[in-house]
Amino acid sequence: MSNRIDDILTGKASWLAARVLLTMVFALSGAAKIVDFGGGMTEMSRAGLEPAWLFNIAVALVLLAGTLAIWFDRHLWQATALLGGFLVATIFVVHHFWSLPEPRATLSMYVALEHISLVGGLACAAVASACRRTLVRTAG
Repeated sequence: MSNRIDDILTGKASWLAARVLLTMVFALSGAAKIVDFGGGMTEMSRAGLEPAWLFNIAVALVLLAGTLAIWFDRHLWQATALLGGFLVATIFVVHHFWSLPEPRATLSMYVALEHISLVGGLACAAVASACRRTLVRTAG
């Protein structure tokens, strides 16, 4: 039974599914900023990012480029660092719970903690990718 589970967990389909699931939030957010450009600009303006159109495009590109690199397992550690850095930056720009009034402070703290957890997941993907490449080189 253990070998069968190991085979599933180490299989290409599981690796792809894990990467897609990990990055769905980035893919959907990036796509939304393009499909609803006005809504994305409103989001940027609310965060104090001007010109909103430029920040909306830049954020969409970061989210989508990082997502695609992870999906295709190309430059994965750079993509995870890019998206992780983006998440940390949003804590300071948008979710700065330490300076917000209640109840916004508590909600922003939870979002910031979710961002930090997602950074951990991205780091795990980078480690897993490196380990998988090492195994392929060693086996081949």
